[in-house]
Amino acid sequence: MSKLQEISSVSVGSEMGAIEAIYRRRAVRSYALKPVARDVVYRLLDAAVHAPTAVHEEPWAFVVIQDRAALKRLSDDVKRTIRTQERNVHLPGEAEHHFNMPENVFYDAGTLIVIYGKPMSPFVTADCWLAAENLMLAACALGLGTCVIGLAVSALNDPKWKAAFNVPAGMIAYAPIIVGVPQGEAPASERRQPEVLSWRTA
Repeated sequence: MSKLQEISSVSVGSEMGAIEAIYRRRAVRSYALKPVARDVVYRLLDAAVHAPTAVHEEPWAFVVIQDRAALKRLSDDVKRTIRTQERNVHLPGEAEHHFNMPENVFYDAGTLIVIYGKPMSPFVTADCWLAAENLMLAACALGLGTCVIGLAVSALNDPKWKAAFNVPAGMIAYAPIIVGVPQGEAPASERRQPEVLSWRTA
């Protein structure tokens, strides 16, 4: 039995290297009904806090939600928030067409990890997204799927949800990431070749 199997209640494959994880990571939107163990979540958080951070400020903090009833309530509130925002910008009735939202915006994943940032410097946003990438690559290396749910940011910054999750009022939600055991293989998406605007040599 591998070390990973010993500490986790989910069945995942052997850990892969960093380069392989970069190329294998996918946005997963279909999950098996299997829990992600607490110690595995801690491994992901530990990977996150090893991200680069401007002047070593480490402005991040995390909320982990594994209560499916709470996730469903949050999902419903996310959809209400998006529809309200859309009505303020688009013609009435366009919200559903514009976003084509799923029944559950978290795709029935059993774990949501939210990366919040403390407003410490102009680099907080970058720091938190670097932590998010570390977390997602670590999850991929452990055989887990992830997906950033950007639609949830507005709702997660609502004072009522901050209070519900014990988040200080001044902190900002940057990266809501669902985590779980993938249900099948997520398709790869093609990427354009790097656009190099300048490459100067001596």
